[in-house]
Amino acid sequence: MTDKNVLVIGGGVAGLSAAIELARLGVRVDLVEKSNFPGGHAIQFACKAADKCVKCGACAAEEKLRDALEHQNIRLLAGAQVQNLSKNNGKFSATVQKKPAYIDPKKCTDCGLCFDKCPSGAILRGFSKSHSPFYSLCEEKCLYVKDKSCRLCEDICPESAICLDKPGESYRCDPDAVVVATGFTPFNPKNKPYGYKVLKNVITNLELERMLRAESRAIRPSDNTEPKRIAFIQCVGSRDAQLGHLWCSKICCGSALRMARLIKTRQPETEITFFYMDVQTFGKDFKVFYESVQKDIRMIRAIPGDIFKTENESLRVTFLNPPTHETMDEYFDMAVLSVAITPCSDNKSLAELTGLEIADSGFFDSAGAKSGQGIFTAGTAQRPMSIAESIASAGEAAWKTMRYLEFRNEK
Repeated sequence: MTDKNVLVIGGGVAGLSAAIELARLGVRVDLVEKSNFPGGHAIQFACKAADKCVKCGACAAEEKLRDALEHQNIRLLAGAQVQNLSKNNGKFSATVQKKPAYIDPKKCTDCGLCFDKCPSGAILRGFSKSHSPFYSLCEEKCLYVKDKSCRLCEDICPESAICLDKPGESYRCDPDAVVVATGFTPFNPKNKPYGYKVLKNVITNLELERMLRAESRAIRPSDNTEPKRIAFIQCVGSRDAQLGHLWCSKICCGSALRMARLIKTRQPETEITFFYMDVQTFGKDFKVFYESVQKDIRMIRAIPGDIFKTENESLRVTFLNPPTHETMDEYFDMAVLSVAITPCSDNKSLAELTGLEIADSGFFDSAGAKSGQGIFTAGTAQRPMSIAESIASAGEAAWKTMRYLEFRNEK
């Protein structure tokens, strides 16, 4: 089907997987990703293997990104968004606006000088060896974009790879079908009583993922030392009736326990406490893994009420002790909040663009996908999923897309 083209919106693990499946079947794919670094949240995850693979899925994101970048049938547009989408006589028409390529990947040697010297933190660093260039510019933080007051990165680049006056680009594509795989937005716990963004040593599970990926160990943000005691707090923003988030985010238990086990293996002196409502099972070896984890990690079936700062940036965690129902205080060097998978912040505008229906949860209603009109959904755009489930969902979306294209071809 080399004469067919599909527009995939979203370059996370589901979007990459759908694009690869379609490309391998001879379909040309325009893959549009809003972030400068394709791969979604999963590309930021750390491998959690201690002595053997624990099937966390982190390596799958790397593999999908590499395969998509290498496939000749896929055009990947990072730092881009679909501006409009219309359909006429069975054919879609879309305009894609791409941010300026401030850093030239052909010239950039990934030396990191711009990252080290930028006064406003506007230079961002990638996560994967497949990210090229490994650095990008955040327009919201850039002083030059704001008021033309700083060109330091451009001036000091030894390869002249940075051009702050570079214009954006607009692309036109005419796809035969569309796959929406825009992923999710992590819950922001700033309004929870845990001091996120106020207390330096309170971080989210996604921030810990990035920390373990970059540093291979857990470190206290306040002083870069190894924490002696870490508290993991589950279901932050999930299963919360006050927020209207009645769903389980599914991946948090598995991810957090695997990270806790990895930390305990690499930093055996660190004591880890796991606060939870109940533990979501994951993987066929869950029972064996969970029994092993409980030997090294203290499990407390309670969700803390508050976190307060004490001396040396340590944390006082208040919770209800399950056996006695008494309020207790314990002290930790660091707290990790497992935040909810919530609907993508762009869902409303995308629904207006595509005509897709949004469920009461805020995710796209997969049952209401416009299959007969050539618009499909995949991955966590539909609901919380693991990496493996997102890849399977993308395969299903690709199969439905192919059936639609074959049906259109027969008419």
